[in-house]
Amino acid sequence: MTVTYSSKVANASFFSFHRLLLRWKGSIYKLLYREFALFVVLYTLLSVIYRFALSDQQKILFEKLSRYCDKYAEQIPVTFVLGFYVTLVVNRWWNQFVNLPWLDRLMFLISSCVHGKDEYGRLLRRTLVRYVNLTSLLIFRSVSTAVCKRFPTMDHVVEAGFMTPEERKMFDNIRSPHLKYWIPVVWFSNLASKARQEGRIQDSIDLQTILNEMNVFRTWCATLFGYDWVGVPLVYTQVVTLAVYTFFFASLIGRQFLDPARSQNSPELDLYVPVFTLLQFFFYAGWLKVAEQLINPFGEDDDDFEANWIIDRNLQVSLLAVDEMHMNLPPLNKDMYWNDCDARPPYTLAAADYCIPSFLGSTSDMGLSDILQLEEADIHDSCPQQDQSTLGQRQEFLAELDVFSVFKNPLTFVLHDLSLNGTAVMQRVASSQMLG
Repeated sequence: MTVTYSSKVANASFFSFHRLLLRWKGSIYKLLYREFALFVVLYTLLSVIYRFALSDQQKILFEKLSRYCDKYAEQIPVTFVLGFYVTLVVNRWWNQFVNLPWLDRLMFLISSCVHGKDEYGRLLRRTLVRYVNLTSLLIFRSVSTAVCKRFPTMDHVVEAGFMTPEERKMFDNIRSPHLKYWIPVVWFSNLASKARQEGRIQDSIDLQTILNEMNVFRTWCATLFGYDWVGVPLVYTQVVTLAVYTFFFASLIGRQFLDPARSQNSPELDLYVPVFTLLQFFFYAGWLKVAEQLINPFGEDDDDFEANWIIDRNLQVSLLAVDEMHMNLPPLNKDMYWNDCDARPPYTLAAADYCIPSFLGSTSDMGLSDILQLEEADIHDSCPQQDQSTLGQRQEFLAELDVFSVFKNPLTFVLHDLSLNGTAVMQRVASSQMLG
């Protein structure tokens, strides 16, 4: 069962997160308490033997072994190997969640495109969505242990109403060594094509849209089957598991508190409880347990997906959408903002703090409008006024350019300076004509 705690951390605070540490269901304590208790017992047993059961010569040998284990245990790349492994497993877990088969988009298309409120039209729509539900059920039976326990045989599938006895006979008569979840997809496609021929689907584009959406749904099912077929390589899982358990097996001996009087290299404090070693075990072993929980999200762990709930939900809402809700529309009424151009939904007193002004951009509050007005006024005062003769010459020059364009003069004029007066340009025009 998926453990949901989002509401507990909606308002992030110091005490809300600390309350999460005390939860038991879905917690790391529930996963790790057996291994943690075993580690503490073994560490305590070795410490008692070293302090009370060994002779002086045996203590010297044990101290040498402890220093050796403590020195070379740090060379095991636990952090690197475990961190990359957990990242891979979490990404794989999330991709499987993204590809869970939901029927919503397909049932919307069937309800809107397969017409007919008579009994046959109703039968068409319900049969189409039943084939889609049967496809997802066959996939979940092959990948989820919880669903397989609920529907262990095809007889249970027939008894649950996902398949009729006639369809069961046709299903069994199709000989194939592979998983036959694709058979309801073929039935769906053939039935949709028949509905198009009979005019129940009025447009070929609607038929193509329904079939394309069915292919997307089939891709989700095939992706889940592929994740179940090709898992994380076993050698990688073995390497990570051996690295973690080897490290802490060496830590049982290497992290023992030795007698400070016997060696100058021993710790200055002779403690009975290795606090930081226990924390290290809690973090590393807990990290490994997280990966073990998420590597197959279709099991029966606390954080696995609720496949049986998905099956129930898909069947219920899909039949409701294509049957009772088919062309069952509420009456059209004017909304409360019909003549209001500034629609503003009301806020309650508890939500008054969330009523904020619209965001206009990060530069809207810089206050540059007054500065720009002053700069424009200064520029306008500093620029000299052009005399009327210069303006007249420029107008005459533009008229000459129009004349040249009318007669398609091949000359090309390039104006390098906008402040060039009309007289100089006219002189260039005359010179160009003489050269021509």
